[in-house]
Amino acid sequence: MSEHAQIPEGMSPDARETWPSPELIESWLGDSVYDLHLGPGEDVAVPGEDPAAAAAARRFRDVLSQFGSGVAVVTTMSGDEPVGMTCQSFSSVSLDPPLVLFVPSKTARAWPLIQRSGRFCVNVLAADQAALSNQMASRGVDKFAGVDWTPSQHTGSPVLSGTLAHIDCTVHAVHEAGDHYVVIGRALDLQVGAQEPDPLLFFRGQYRTTAPE
Repeated sequence: MSEHAQIPEGMSPDARETWPSPELIESWLGDSVYDLHLGPGEDVAVPGEDPAAAAAARRFRDVLSQFGSGVAVVTTMSGDEPVGMTCQSFSSVSLDPPLVLFVPSKTARAWPLIQRSGRFCVNVLAADQAALSNQMASRGVDKFAGVDWTPSQHTGSPVLSGTLAHIDCTVHAVHEAGDHYVVIGRALDLQVGAQEPDPLLFFRGQYRTTAPE
């Protein structure tokens, strides 16, 4: 069977290049009606086995997927080991003092290490870094294998090469919010990347960018 014969009718032959990896698609969309996935690497269980609750959770996810966002990787150091997680839920909060936030799931494996370190760096991904997003959201792999990074000036957290910008932070406050935590970080240093490529965006379960097609 040819490669094009495997492409569903109506899908562009080069669509594969713009979609996340199969593993991430499964983690976002889920193979169980009782999982809720809002963004890259998310995996939130819906309690109980009530079909109505599962349907409501899926509707919540599907409606929220209409809100496009950037994609970032939040990093820190755990001892001598770099730690990273892909994050879609990131936002600025305050100018004075300079605060930002990200929202990890309670099931995120990287979050306890970030919390313990008390510091993190938000790396804003560029359009050509979808593979990096996939790698940082994967489980059971060396997330930093082949990844070029340098320690940030203030916290020592990994700054990933080729990103649009990075924000180096200490953990300012953490608030429990349902099945997630809202993590407020105080920005110690902010830098724009050396290059100015288009951003990596996430919309309706698909990577996109601002570049014209």
